Amino acid sequence: MGTWSDFLAADHELAAAAHTLLFQYGPGLGYLATVRADGGPRIHPVSPVIVDGGLFCFLLDSPKRRDLERDGRYALHSYPPEHSDDEVCLTGIAAPVADSGRTTRIAGAARAAPEVDWRLFELKIGVAVVVHRPYSTTTTAPVSRQIWRG
Repeated sequence: MGTWSDFLAADHELAAAAHTLLFQYGPGLGYLATVRADGGPRIHPVSPVIVDGGLFCFLLDSPKRRDLERDGRYALHSYPPEHSDDEVCLTGIAAPVADSGRTTRIAGAARAAPEVDWRLFELKIGVAVVVHRPYSTTTTAPVSRQIWRG
């Protein structure tokens, strides 16, 4: 498992492509998949942030947050772009951030409201997959897939 900084240092071009897809609309947007207690998937939209060398999500008290507290496995998938079918999917382990100083620093950078019952998780990356699939209504465009393993 690696941090966002590890990913960026190991494959700058691929990390930049992943960043572009996750932040294509300004703030980070993605679908976070977690594992329910019964083993089934749970998927919700989230706004990830990249701060302090890590990839983070603030999660309110919810089934999704309890999933990660019980079983940290996750998948984060980008929203679809308007003019291509490109996508990024990151999988790994989400860990609660225990360092209160780091949590405060990241909350300030991400403008997270301090009075809200959220918990900060760092998304450690095990595998990053970026797929480039040009949008075409007339032909089958070539697809490229790049993978990084942390």
